[in-house]
Amino acid sequence: STFSIDVDTGSYSNVRRMLNAGQLPPADAVRVEELINYFPYDYALPKDDRPFAVHSEMAPAPWNAERVLLRVGIKGQDVAKQALPPANVVFLVDVSGSMNSADKLPLLKSALKLLVAQMRAQDRISLVTYASGTRVILPPTPGTEKATISAAIDALQAGGSTAGASGIQLAYAAAQQSFVKGGINRILLATDGDFNVGIADTRQLKSMIEEKRKSGISLSTLGFGTGNYNEAMMEQIADVGDGAYSYIDNLMEGHKVLVNELTSTLATIARDVKVQIEFNPAVVKEYRLIGYENRQLAREDFNNDQVDAGDIGAGHTVTALYELTLAGSKASVDPLRYARQASVESPLGNELGHLKLRYKQPGSSTSELIDFPLQRSAIKALDAASSEFRFASAVAAYGQLLRGGKYTGDWRYADVRKLALANTGSDPYGYRGEFLRLLDLAAALASKPAS
Repeated sequence: STFSIDVDTGSYSNVRRMLNAGQLPPADAVRVEELINYFPYDYALPKDDRPFAVHSEMAPAPWNAERVLLRVGIKGQDVAKQALPPANVVFLVDVSGSMNSADKLPLLKSALKLLVAQMRAQDRISLVTYASGTRVILPPTPGTEKATISAAIDALQAGGSTAGASGIQLAYAAAQQSFVKGGINRILLATDGDFNVGIADTRQLKSMIEEKRKSGISLSTLGFGTGNYNEAMMEQIADVGDGAYSYIDNLMEGHKVLVNELTSTLATIARDVKVQIEFNPAVVKEYRLIGYENRQLAREDFNNDQVDAGDIGAGHTVTALYELTLAGSKASVDPLRYARQASVESPLGNELGHLKLRYKQPGSSTSELIDFPLQRSAIKALDAASSEFRFASAVAAYGQLLRGGKYTGDWRYADVRKLALANTGSDPYGYRGEFLRLLDLAAALASKPAS
């Protein structure tokens, strides 16, 4: 099993927006890994000079005691805001007519000003807009000139069609002009994704951004609005731009992404992070990676340093969950007639699998390897598992129920709520408390008779 890590969180806030509007999300809007990774987890920081630490934990799946849940957790090295290298940030703002509603340009302006308030003297901010045409509204301006930057943001008005591709090209040119060697060079594209002039095809846009990222400039996307909102494109171009996709449905979410998580939003500490787990067939009969459907990689891609994968920001936590059927348990699919039977008597009989992770240091084109075995003896009882494990399990169950509950058996939202409530932890920003309210909303909407 091989996949790229994913630090996007946009699906969580987009689903929240739909629930708050009184509707259950369509299954394809629910990317379970983005729901799980919306939350920071209390994983131990790296003890060596590596950019992140890798942790694993196993216990029975809450929704099916005959299955084992394997959690792989990654914790990025923290970097204090003042210790960040100089930042060259280009705001690329969609000011087309489609942005002329309260949940789009006005919210976008308020959110960007939250980021401006965090900028330092060594940072530079540029502002590029696009509608029918493209303009550099603000050349690179020191982060201390907050009044000048805020005034330029306040003056933005919506009108015209959407030449998004031209805007992206101009933003890369602006970022290149003020490129900081050894610093942070990032474009923040803020839009509803409704490109209707020039290159509007996602495949062509991705190809253009893949080429541009070679210059060392990354691109993250901030999604706004509803209606003609193009979420698929927002997620995909952030992935190829070596950035992250966030959906800003209210100013609190803007605060989360641009203030609370500023260092991880701006600073990359590890690039092209890939995970590969080889399961021991003598111990594991079946496995299922929960989520990450569009982050799968071919087995041979793991060692190929030319293949792009997700990046980790400073302080980021990334979580992946596998559901495992162990040998001796009832399988959900028939055994293969011609499969070679592995011997449980092998010297590796206690090894459930082997976890490998590849990553590149920023600026390096050669990957480094972390690997370690997963021991069957490490499986705990669910009530002995960490609170973070159980909370992540609850979020995974929520996501799977929103997608139809194919794998969660008799579990209902009430079961998920009970598990989440018992494991909210310290919750300094209230994200987990809000999750409980979303569970209540989802339960109410799921029980509502179809009209």
